[in-house]
Amino acid sequence: MTRLYFPGEIAAHGECHVAAAQAHHVIHVLRLQVGAALTLFDGRGVEYAAQIRRIDKTGLTLGVTARREVCRESPLTAVLAQGISSGERMDYTVQKCVELGVSAIQPLITQRSVVRLSGERAARRVAHWQSIAAAACEQCGRNLLPAVLPVLSLTQWLGTQGSGARYLLSPHGGTRLGETARPAGAVTLLVGPEGGWNESETAAADVAGFTPLALGPRVLRTETAAVAALAAMQALWGDF
Repeated sequence: MTRLYFPGEIAAHGECHVAAAQAHHVIHVLRLQVGAALTLFDGRGVEYAAQIRRIDKTGLTLGVTARREVCRESPLTAVLAQGISSGERMDYTVQKCVELGVSAIQPLITQRSVVRLSGERAARRVAHWQSIAAAACEQCGRNLLPAVLPVLSLTQWLGTQGSGARYLLSPHGGTRLGETARPAGAVTLLVGPEGGWNESETAAADVAGFTPLALGPRVLRTETAAVAALAAMQALWGDF
């Protein structure tokens, strides 16, 4: 069943209009026709059965036929704080981590970040990553849309951290996931960019209560590390 993210209000029995840009995949790639059934979701935990009523140059008009509260969220609440990587690497990280059930993504500027973002450029990239997150939810069946938060520096973000299990991915970490007890609440995972962490950053994370965590003896790429860690956490503590 084709799924579409619709951020506006959806009436349980009414009509919704999906603009041409968002409807492009449905009209020109999937080539669905009038009468075809699909699922809308609002990103806040609810999905709706719908049917295509009209197709024109402005987009799709959908008739909503039923409201369904369907939860496909993991029992593990995991926040990913990711040092911004370049181009498709960051896109891949956002996409796959949403598929793996992450609840929020915090992009971070670090000392060894290749990409430097600020102001309007940072806002555009966050909007781009949020659209990738929405598309990942369409694909994987999630009805809650994880937030991609505004870009912060590592120092700014560390100053906001409170309680909960916190792990810093590091090839030099002395802790392994298989040796770690199931956390009582949420988990925060801190992953570096392509160049990894410098000594001052690992020291600051240590002061903020982050435990250095190793994923075996091999050094993983930044886009591999976040995905591998979340998959392992889901297997140990989630719903895999």
